[in-house]
Amino acid sequence: MIEVTAEGLQKRYGTRMVLDGVQFQVKPGEWFGILGPNGSGKTTLLQALSGVEPVNAGSILLGGRPVEAYTRRELARQVAVLQQDALPRIGFTVQEVIEMGRYPYQNWLGEETGDSSALVERVIQWLKLEPLRERTVDQLSGGERQRVALGKAMAQEPRLLLLDEPTTFLDIGYQVEMMDMVRRWQKECGMTVIAVLHDLNLAAQYCDRLMLLHRGAVAADGVPQDVMQAGLLEQVYGTRPHVLAHPASGVPQILLAGGSRDE
Repeated sequence: MIEVTAEGLQKRYGTRMVLDGVQFQVKPGEWFGILGPNGSGKTTLLQALSGVEPVNAGSILLGGRPVEAYTRRELARQVAVLQQDALPRIGFTVQEVIEMGRYPYQNWLGEETGDSSALVERVIQWLKLEPLRERTVDQLSGGERQRVALGKAMAQEPRLLLLDEPTTFLDIGYQVEMMDMVRRWQKECGMTVIAVLHDLNLAAQYCDRLMLLHRGAVAADGVPQDVMQAGLLEQVYGTRPHVLAHPASGVPQILLAGGSRDE
């Protein structure tokens, strides 16, 4: 697990301010959700946290160390990213893709000091990918490809997992399965998770804490009960939902009311 600290992040594209003074801290082992409408800066923030997109101002610390101080290989040993459609329809087999997660630990000849075959096998068994082991990625469904992408990230053994809307193209069954797998992995390994999510109900179900972005700035940061407030969501999304307690977990869930503030 690893602590993540962001202070005063600013990011501009030309004259457009995409991130405006964003700051937060994620505790080791916490699952932190980032919410907001399209164009609010969510993906740009995740790219900055992964070290892909430099910011114009502010700082990002991973484990107390500036993200830009890590080499690409060092960063890949700390951070894994799982995206919406993480795997293209390529001709590699499921096992080969999962083995690719060991790249940060290999030398320029593709050799690793230790033997990672047992780890790869554990990942395959844990994700119930044994029947798909020899299939190529282009033969898999979207849900199966996401499971393989998760396996590749697991083989990477990161201390921080970044999720960029990983359930967007999945049906509800695969969405719950994916989020349950991540939560189980997080709990077993003590991993820190930061997730950009569009689905507010999923976010409230799985995240320990939520941050709501609006026009590149932080509109709210707190536990789901504090962030999932009807008035606040109306200000950010432009429509006022009904917020109810989940009958099993008690976390806030929303029902869309329809209409807008301009009616």
